[in-house]
Amino acid sequence: MVAKALTWAYKRLGRYYPRVFMALELQTAYPIILGTYALFSFYYEGDSGTFFTLVGLTCGLAAISITIACAKTFPMLRPVDGWIAGARDERQTAEAWAAAVSFPWRMIRAVFLLPVFTVVIPASVLSVVLLDLGWLAVFPFIAGSMVALGYSSMLHYFALETGLRPVLVDINQQLSPHSDVRLSALPLRWRLLLTLPLINIITGLTVAALTSEGGGGGADLGLDVAIAVGVATTIALELTVLLSRSIQRPIADLREATEAVMDGDYSASVPVTTGDEIGELAASFNQMVEGLAERERLRDAFGTYLDLEVAEYILSDSFDEAGIELNVSVLFTDVRDFTSFAAQAEAKEAVAALNRLFEVVVPVVARHGGHVDKFEGDGLLAVFGAPEPYRDHAIRATRAAVEICRRVNERGEAGDLRVGVGVNTGRVVAGAVGGAGRLNFSVIGDAVNVAARVEAMTREIDRDVLLTPATVEAIGPALSVESTGTHRLRGIGGPIELFAPATPAPAAAPSAAVDGEQIAAAAGRLRRGIGRRLSGRGPE
Repeated sequence: MVAKALTWAYKRLGRYYPRVFMALELQTAYPIILGTYALFSFYYEGDSGTFFTLVGLTCGLAAISITIACAKTFPMLRPVDGWIAGARDERQTAEAWAAAVSFPWRMIRAVFLLPVFTVVIPASVLSVVLLDLGWLAVFPFIAGSMVALGYSSMLHYFALETGLRPVLVDINQQLSPHSDVRLSALPLRWRLLLTLPLINIITGLTVAALTSEGGGGGADLGLDVAIAVGVATTIALELTVLLSRSIQRPIADLREATEAVMDGDYSASVPVTTGDEIGELAASFNQMVEGLAERERLRDAFGTYLDLEVAEYILSDSFDEAGIELNVSVLFTDVRDFTSFAAQAEAKEAVAALNRLFEVVVPVVARHGGHVDKFEGDGLLAVFGAPEPYRDHAIRATRAAVEICRRVNERGEAGDLRVGVGVNTGRVVAGAVGGAGRLNFSVIGDAVNVAARVEAMTREIDRDVLLTPATVEAIGPALSVESTGTHRLRGIGGPIELFAPATPAPAAAPSAAVDGEQIAAAAGRLRRGIGRRLSGRGPE
């Protein structure tokens, strides 16, 4: 109920909300003053008029103190005011968050001594004068007033924390604060060590006042304050320390485990040592880490079975599952006479031979800027120009084809296997293909089919690499080619002239190289992208 009311007030008041809330919250000093004099009335005899006069004068002093406190601490809220008003770049947002989080403690530290000299001491002197007491009576008054001031300070602290929560919730929607940022805040341990004994002092003093015979004067007041403070700092403090440890130890375990997870250790877990809300939080944390570990395994699988460039493209803003049309060069390579080889070899031997082949072919494709679209048995389909829109995709594909054949057919880096490569350039549709929750980024169109047919022709005319006229036109004068004549391709209407590289194609351009640093950087971007998608935050 309180949270909803504060959120409503924040929305209505806007940039004025923090200052208005603080000014109104400080008015709680007046009922505290009234309660304090009510307790004093049990120790000092006097007519009601005198006590109400003291209450009025003390409230006047408090008004002066509140005015000075507001003037002194309002400037601390300027980053928050500016952010609410619309100054919301990254730096301003971070400053507003830090100012709002640290404001309660900074405010208490800045003005704690102010009421001592503007309210407590003057009011104690007035009480001694108006009640016609000896000057030594000022000390019990000051002692009792300091207890009330301590209570008031802690009340202001927690109230300001509550009041600024709607602002902080709003800021956190734009900013994810770092936990290692150093702030001016009251640690949890000291909140417990200050608040609980103070409550015991107030409670003990109130009970002593209500059960006293009345009129005992400053001696009784001073004694009761001393007893209350003594009990709070011995018996009650011991229980407070134990309570503090019982809360802080599980929180420390959570923090250590969180830091371990941030460093990539998904085996970290928090011991569940209590059955309360903190224990439930620890158990929930362990379940969350198990989920993160599963997602990390998914990320590893994602990176293993999908090219990094394709993964980055899928996770980017430009990815359109409906598909886009674009010009690409398609490379299709297939093993010659693999059927007869597989018939004579054992299954493990056949698979091992293909893996050796693809260990040669796949890095060549990547180094020239292409990506493997799919493996089709002993064949491989690679695409150049998508998702990376290289203008020279035809040159890249041709160079990759020549290098594949040189390394496999001439150098024998894949054992006894021999391959043929067909390259075609044309317009395709690139997008997510599949159904029932199973999708694959792929390219479809006649250009793909033609590349496969061209590769099949390498067996008939005994050429390792064959290019279509569209590819040759896209290459231009960059590479030398020679015609192999006109041929009919299965499933393709009409004859088509095919070409072969006339001379060995030069190595790929340095800009297309993929070194270890690039792979690591791409893997990092992929990991962050998958994390955003899995967490529902969407792409950057």
